[in-house]
Amino acid sequence: MAAQRSAGRARAIKPAAPKTAARASGAEQRAPDVIGSHPEVEDPETLTDRAYRLIEELIVTLALPPETILSEQSLAARLGIGRTPIREALQRLARDGLVVILPRRGILVSQINLKTQMRLLEVRRELERLMARGAAERATPEETALFATIAREMRRASDESDDMTFMRLDRQFNELVSEAARNEFASRAMGLMHGLSRRFWYQHYRESGDLPLSARLHAEVAEAIAKRNPDAAAKASDRLIDYIESFTRKTIEP
Repeated sequence: MAAQRSAGRARAIKPAAPKTAARASGAEQRAPDVIGSHPEVEDPETLTDRAYRLIEELIVTLALPPETILSEQSLAARLGIGRTPIREALQRLARDGLVVILPRRGILVSQINLKTQMRLLEVRRELERLMARGAAERATPEETALFATIAREMRRASDESDDMTFMRLDRQFNELVSEAARNEFASRAMGLMHGLSRRFWYQHYRESGDLPLSARLHAEVAEAIAKRNPDAAAKASDRLIDYIESFTRKTIEP
C-alpha cells in the first residue's frame, strides 16, 4: 500500500516467498522484489537501498512501532548490513517522515497522525491520477509486462487475503508507476507519501479496511497501465483513492 529506487530500473523479478516467511520477524531475509521469474535481469540494489527497504518494511508493518528509539548499531546487527548504509537509509527515512532524527537524543520512529492523512490524500489523488496516466502513455514493454505481473499477483493476494504480499506488491507498484510515468517532479512528491500511507493502512486495515477490495483496485490500475490505456488508468486510480478516502474516514470518525 521517498524517492525510492524504482522497480522499473531492471530490478530482478523473483518467486514469491511463503506467507509466513514475509513476517516482520524474518525481515532480515531479503524480500522478493517483484513476484515472478526473470532471472536474466540483474538486480542493481545497493546496500543503502536494501537497508532502506528492510527498515521501511519494519516501520510500515509496525514491527518498529511509533516512538521506538533506533540506533545504527542495533539495526546493523539486526539486518546484517554495515552502519554507513544504515545511516544513509535513516536519512532517507527521515525525509520520508517515517523517522525523526533528534540531535544528541537519537532517532525515533515517527508518530502516526490520523488527521493529517486526509490532507495527504488531497494531494495524492491528483498525483496518483497524473502518474497513472503518464505510466500508461510512457511505460516500456518491459514495464508493461511487470505491471501485468503485479496485477495478477495483486488478484492472488486479494483471493488469499495475504496482507504481507499485498504490502510488498503495493511498494513495488508505487515504485514502478514512479519510474514509468517519467515525471521526476511528481515522483519525488509522491515518494514522500508512500511509506506514510502504507503504514497508516497497516495500522488500521484489520478493523476498518477491506484488503481484498484494495488489492483488486490496485490490480485494476496496473491492468489499465499494462494495456496502455491512459483514460482507464486515470479512472481506476480515482476509484482506488475513493476507497482509500473512505477507509481513512472510518478510522477517524467515531
